[in-house]
Amino acid sequence: MRRSNVQNLVIHALFIALIFVLGLTPVGLIPLGFINVTILCIPTIVGTLALGLKSGLLLGFFFGSVSLLSALGLSLTPPSGLAQMLLAANPFFLMLMCYIPRLLVPAVTHFTFRLMTAKRESGLAAAPAAALGSLTNTVFYLGLMLLFFVICGLDSTPVLTIIGGTGLIAGSLEAVAAAVIATPVLAALKKLHFFK
Repeated sequence: MRRSNVQNLVIHALFIALIFVLGLTPVGLIPLGFINVTILCIPTIVGTLALGLKSGLLLGFFFGSVSLLSALGLSLTPPSGLAQMLLAANPFFLMLMCYIPRLLVPAVTHFTFRLMTAKRESGLAAAPAAALGSLTNTVFYLGLMLLFFVICGLDSTPVLTIIGGTGLIAGSLEAVAAAVIATPVLAALKKLHFFK
């Protein structure tokens, strides 16, 4: 059953609103000292799997926008101390760090899902696609942070500490959460005919 333009608009607006609520309130960003653990990737991942890659990229853009607003201190959660250091050193690098990983999340999620559905039942593909999408966010966000700290001549020791400690733990937990949450949510959305 094909959705009307109004239905598409409402569905996208709901996903975008969820990203903003999670991103601009303490609900979606859990501050852990110098970095924030995020569950913001979950609406982007679920939206990508339910609505397709173009919609996922749109959601990834809003995910990045919320991350930038948070880094600028325009949310109800305190900004990451490391993001603040990068902002002071080079605002352009901060923008790249906020947007590039968030736009890669839907791409990795989409293509992992497609690759796995070519070989297996689609119900089994959602969990690994969601987990890889979440890990993409963690790896590229922290990787770009380290790269930009080095380029800017900032002390990269705190970033390496985050990557070695919090990044591994939080990134793994985020990936598990994405896999566990995405699968039943997608099943429910499929029953409601959210899929194309």
